[in-house]
Amino acid sequence: MRDREIIKVSIVGIITNILLAGAKAVIGILAGSIAIILDAVNNLSDVLSSIITIIGMKLAGKKPDKKHPLGHGRIEYLSAAIISIIVIYAGVTSLVESIKKIIDPTLPKYSVMGIFIIAVAVVVKLILGYYVKSKGKKLNSGSLIASGQDATMDALISTSTLLAAVIFIIWELNLEAYLGVLISLFIVKSGYDILQDTISQIIGERVHSDLTDSIKKTITSFPDVYGAYDLILHNYGPDTYIGSVHIEVPDTYTVDKLDRLEREIADKVYEENQVIMAGISVYSYNTKNEMAKDLQAQVRRLVMTHDDVLQLHGFYVDEEKKTMRFDIIIDYDTNDREASFAAILEEVEKAFPDYAVRIVLDDDISN
Repeated sequence: MRDREIIKVSIVGIITNILLAGAKAVIGILAGSIAIILDAVNNLSDVLSSIITIIGMKLAGKKPDKKHPLGHGRIEYLSAAIISIIVIYAGVTSLVESIKKIIDPTLPKYSVMGIFIIAVAVVVKLILGYYVKSKGKKLNSGSLIASGQDATMDALISTSTLLAAVIFIIWELNLEAYLGVLISLFIVKSGYDILQDTISQIIGERVHSDLTDSIKKTITSFPDVYGAYDLILHNYGPDTYIGSVHIEVPDTYTVDKLDRLEREIADKVYEENQVIMAGISVYSYNTKNEMAKDLQAQVRRLVMTHDDVLQLHGFYVDEEKKTMRFDIIIDYDTNDREASFAAILEEVEKAFPDYAVRIVLDDDISN
């Protein structure tokens, strides 16, 4: 369903841009306007962007194989990166041609029909940009979002061309080359922003809190699960996540009971959030030690006085072996997380000298 929608939107973009490019090319040649001709070329680059979107989506939809067992979904990010490079190239090309026209200007010859067609093109491009971008957000397609952004920028280019034509007709002042420089810089900036966002996705971004919160809510809906922590989600393409998590359960659980619980959690998370939980690890929760809750409260008060500590979890006390263990998360914005961690460990050891203290420094991966 998603693939069909992306192809449908891309085909609409291809047909629209071919028609606009043809009309603008004819007007540009007749009027001798470099701005209109470059606008037509830019529409043709949008056709290429839509074709790349379709190809990228098709490749991303290939079934997993031995070499790529988790599928090919990340190809969509690469196609979005290619589109952004095309946008940057179009902007640079427009900039060069505009500068040439500033150095060696020629007077254009506009017609009423030509101006009318350019005005219609602006409206069409605005509608197309909104349509493609909104569909891209709905379908979580970086390529469509990039194409929609490009279409919106094209509308701005056409608007500047229209404005230059009107100014020339009324005051005989030729500004199209100067406006071309300004718009070209906007195009380059737009392409750079798209490329930057795409590279960030390829590197691996923090997963949106709506999804992580929903997964944790699903997990903690099970009666004996006291908490869900250390949720890690790996992105293998739009809407394709594989994850792992720690759950906190009573220390009386048998392996058989724990196995059944983990399977039920994995099934429910996939059913409600479409996320594959590849690994579910365990924190044990004290149920036999009456002092554990009081000790945990004391440790929590001590540790959470540090402003850079975001969370304490996985607390467990073994009275027989006199051990105390828990995990903490320290804010990434802390200047020296390791130094802060060492100071906390020292404080806890001094406060509870009768216990062997083991603290794990977790990463702030999800909310």
